[in-house]
Amino acid sequence: MNKMKKQQFTAIIQARMGSTRLPGKVLADISGRPMLEFMIERVKRCELLDHIIIATTELDEDNAIELLGQKLNITIVRGSTKDVLSRYHKAALTTHSENLVRLTADCPLLDPNLIDRTIVEYINSGVDYLSNSYPPTFPDGLDVEVFRKKCLLASYLKCNEPLNREHVTVWIRESNNYMVNTYKSRKNYSNMRWTVDEAEDLEVVRMIVEHFEGRSDFSWEDVIELEKLKPSIFEINSKIKRNEGFNIGTGQKLYKRAKKLIPGGNMLLSKRPEMFLPEGWPSYFSKARGCKVWDLDGSEYTDMSIMGIGTNILGYGCLEVDEAVKLTIERGNMSTFNCPEEVELAEKLVSMHPWSDMVRFARTGGEANAIAVRIARASKGKDKIAICGYHGWHDWYLATNLKGNLELKDHLLPGLEANGVPKSLEDTVIPFTYNDLEEIEKIANKYNLAAIKMEVERSSIPKKGYLEGIRKLCDSKGIILIFDECTSGFRETFGGLHLKYGVDPDIAIFGKALGNGYSITCVLGRKEIMQSAQSTFMSSTFWTERIGPTAALKTLEVMERNKSWEEITSKGNYFRNKINKMANKYELEISLKGLASLSTFTFSGTDSLKYKTLITQQMLRKGYLASNTCYMSTAHSIEIINDYMVHLEKIFKLIKECETGREDIDELLTYECCHSSFKRLN
Repeated sequence: MNKMKKQQFTAIIQARMGSTRLPGKVLADISGRPMLEFMIERVKRCELLDHIIIATTELDEDNAIELLGQKLNITIVRGSTKDVLSRYHKAALTTHSENLVRLTADCPLLDPNLIDRTIVEYINSGVDYLSNSYPPTFPDGLDVEVFRKKCLLASYLKCNEPLNREHVTVWIRESNNYMVNTYKSRKNYSNMRWTVDEAEDLEVVRMIVEHFEGRSDFSWEDVIELEKLKPSIFEINSKIKRNEGFNIGTGQKLYKRAKKLIPGGNMLLSKRPEMFLPEGWPSYFSKARGCKVWDLDGSEYTDMSIMGIGTNILGYGCLEVDEAVKLTIERGNMSTFNCPEEVELAEKLVSMHPWSDMVRFARTGGEANAIAVRIARASKGKDKIAICGYHGWHDWYLATNLKGNLELKDHLLPGLEANGVPKSLEDTVIPFTYNDLEEIEKIANKYNLAAIKMEVERSSIPKKGYLEGIRKLCDSKGIILIFDECTSGFRETFGGLHLKYGVDPDIAIFGKALGNGYSITCVLGRKEIMQSAQSTFMSSTFWTERIGPTAALKTLEVMERNKSWEEITSKGNYFRNKINKMANKYELEISLKGLASLSTFTFSGTDSLKYKTLITQQMLRKGYLASNTCYMSTAHSIEIINDYMVHLEKIFKLIKECETGREDIDELLTYECCHSSFKRLN
């Protein structure tokens, strides 16, 4: 090979410790030495490379890479974390070579002979750029790119898109300014995966090297033969897609990592990416303000979906609320003493609800619901609770499903399991259907109930006399009436939605919007009932922190001054009117439910979830977080709603095409269908 070579070639290996999916992978152990060292051992066997440079970042965590380079007598260049193109540009300026070879540190099995053959093909073809991976025919993990330095220098000056600057050579390949070519394998091996992006990949590479007794002199053809001999090794990472890291964002990579560390991937079912766009949802945010959210890659989205699961009526990062919280942080959030704000907040809530006398505070909706049930049971000395709607995840509630996971099938997700809930709680909770007064009357006659617990309104409005009938039933039988207003509170009234209907409960629960994104919930009730909290033990350290009550007081102040409930209801009705007009225009049958400010529209037919997924997929590309649900906030302007509708109408038109058979919804979806979300009786 050396006889034909007249040009100089410098390999630039990009390497960093901060991988989103597998942090520290480049220095992970491979048969007794760091993976990067193992890779360099192999690359140094190339006959046609004159020089090797490691291009890493300026972050402190990458100091270890520089130390390894010094140990191996390899030139180190350090630069930007995300602007990898600028890092390559900096590295290119340190070498006299007019030709560069791009290698990546997540490919420890790179074959020196294959690198040389790719360089030979580049020389013989006379092109400006040549790779062995566009399109791929070699196993993933053997990627080699060879190109003229002048092309890189030009792309550094002319390429501005963040994605292209992160992936270095995209502009060179796609600008049509240069001659490009591909070196292909005689047989297509692109389905094989030898790169290291996930823990499974690392396991496969370690087993390969272990098979060769830790040596680094085996060829890629030897690995092909090993796969025939021991296919079980390569099944470990076989489900991971090729170039997945190029096609998915930082948030999606982080979520893949999270699912290996956190059961279910996160702490809230409703925020799981699978509920929106499996494999395509950005998953994590870097900042949020108003109704805008930025992902980990800096992309900006307008949130036309669930606005933090309904926590931010005043929009994300309301300045007045945040300033009050910042002042609290400066003064101290926790102390051996109690915070005075909780007394002021209790007085404010009681004054808003004249039927009430006392308050207990918590930090989550599930906690508040559990507190309310405990107080009711303690007050009445009875165990049985009749429920309608969703009231959290605690044992008392999931006990409804101890008869075979069927009792809650219409309340939540079909088949919701009650594993881990004590069997002794069976028959303590009885579900009933919203707006069916006769059903709850039968239940009250059959069971000795401590309480009837329900959401005031969710998917549909109460029938005339229904709430009044529930109140009368509770009064006649001495049953405590609990209204769960975690979601409905402050949406259409300043306080509980029950104020709108003029039906007072014995206990009301508030959460979500009470702190405009800060954690605070409350249980509000009549004195004779609430005093029962003293006869049972309920106590928690972080129920006494100061931030929650401070945020709630300022949130209530802003809400009352601006009449936020009127504003979001008006905007919600405007939104619903637009949706209905579009559905009628394209002759689409939809069901529109919920409070005006918590609107959900569902397409009829078997493809309903697919259409919901299509909306999320297409709107994400336009810069919107969207599904078939929109939680309205004061940060949503009519202009924002109108702009959203312009894009949404195009999707309604596309759905009409699917309904008439002119388009295939399965072909339109880039990702798999979203999962089914919560279903509620009311």
